[in-house]
Amino acid sequence: MDGRVGQRDWRCLTVPLVAWLLAAGIPARADWPEFRGPQGDGHVSGPGESKPVGLPLHWDETKNIKWKTPIPFHGQSTPVIAEGKIWVTTATEDGTDLYALCVDAGSGKVLVNEKVFHTDQPEPLGNGKGMNCYATPTPLLEQGKVYVHFGSPFTACLDAATGKALWQREDLHCRHYRGPSSSVVSFENLIVLTFDGADQQYLVALDKATGKTVWQTKRSVAWNDENVPGQMARDGDQRKAHGTPLVVSVKGNPLLLSAGAKAAYGYNPRTGEEIWRVQYPDFSTAPRPVFNGNLAYFVTGMTKGEMLAVKTDGTGDITETGIVWRNKNHIGKYASPLLLDGLIYTVADEAFMTCLEAATGTVVWSERVGGKFAASPIYADGRIYFFDRAGLATVIKPGRELKVLATNKLESGFMASPATSGKALYLRTLTHLYRVEAAGPEAE
Repeated sequence: MDGRVGQRDWRCLTVPLVAWLLAAGIPARADWPEFRGPQGDGHVSGPGESKPVGLPLHWDETKNIKWKTPIPFHGQSTPVIAEGKIWVTTATEDGTDLYALCVDAGSGKVLVNEKVFHTDQPEPLGNGKGMNCYATPTPLLEQGKVYVHFGSPFTACLDAATGKALWQREDLHCRHYRGPSSSVVSFENLIVLTFDGADQQYLVALDKATGKTVWQTKRSVAWNDENVPGQMARDGDQRKAHGTPLVVSVKGNPLLLSAGAKAAYGYNPRTGEEIWRVQYPDFSTAPRPVFNGNLAYFVTGMTKGEMLAVKTDGTGDITETGIVWRNKNHIGKYASPLLLDGLIYTVADEAFMTCLEAATGTVVWSERVGGKFAASPIYADGRIYFFDRAGLATVIKPGRELKVLATNKLESGFMASPATSGKALYLRTLTHLYRVEAAGPEAE
């Protein structure tokens, strides 16, 4: 069962279900199994969980650092964590060799350093090299398996104990054109992968046990770019995207929310059937959607940079009927938004932090905080943690006015989003993986 749908559908059964899982000998869900955490939305704790997590508020290179481990080569994938082990992916700068690494959460020692794929002819990143690399998609970790994904070149299921491949796919192709970014999504017995390339655009679901294709669905939007002037249109740039879908529950039914170029979609994750789409004139969208039980919130892409609030119970083309509001006031184009208590928080690459009302799209506040942001924020203990590309972490108290609680600096910048396990933050910079943890509670 997918964690997000499951937690939404059986909130009242969480404790007895966990007890049943343990009694049956079925592994519990990982601490940080995928991009943006257990629910895929940046919230450290699940719905209804009120116990303090105890994450640190202050740190620097000499304070609250339990260990610091260099990660070879280059990667921007979020760490995924279970049973005291952390997995990340990385790749050589030229993209010829792709790696999966496992790090011991207690000591920072590298336990597995497995080269999973080699190619003599990687697709060039071009001018996307400054924001992307060959190991940006975040893996999925669950039930003793690690599903690693490097976009078109390679996807595999690894044994989490050894790092050895249980199955692999090298035949899922697209021209990413500046690198892959979309992360692995879990649903029931499937993993869902997104291939929004310049040449072809589709989603595919693979059987977790075998890696075989269960369904594959092409994007349905009409591109109408054959006569659009400019090199970007000729190269197919306006057809690509970098987003990661989110599986939610709408009226008891699973729905996969997926933002692509020129449209956002709602799909049936069991079959790949398109339920609805909403169109917009934008491309290269990256942020993961968020959802409040009624509305889905999508960021459209790089050129318009709008956020759309979309009804999720429609069918067909709902462009004219499904959009509740739209806002383009300093919306983050790289970092995913965070939804909390009726407010949406977004950080832009041009140094602005903005808070919107989720119901109306009205700007509550928007202030320049400095920095440029690509990593997605997390929420725990009444705090929101933001991480910028220069290595600065800004911790705020959520609410209808901006209140900064702390700023913390590490040596290198953040492109990867953070992860947590217990009271520790696991932060991946451009060069290292850190365990950040305080000895006790810290005053705000």
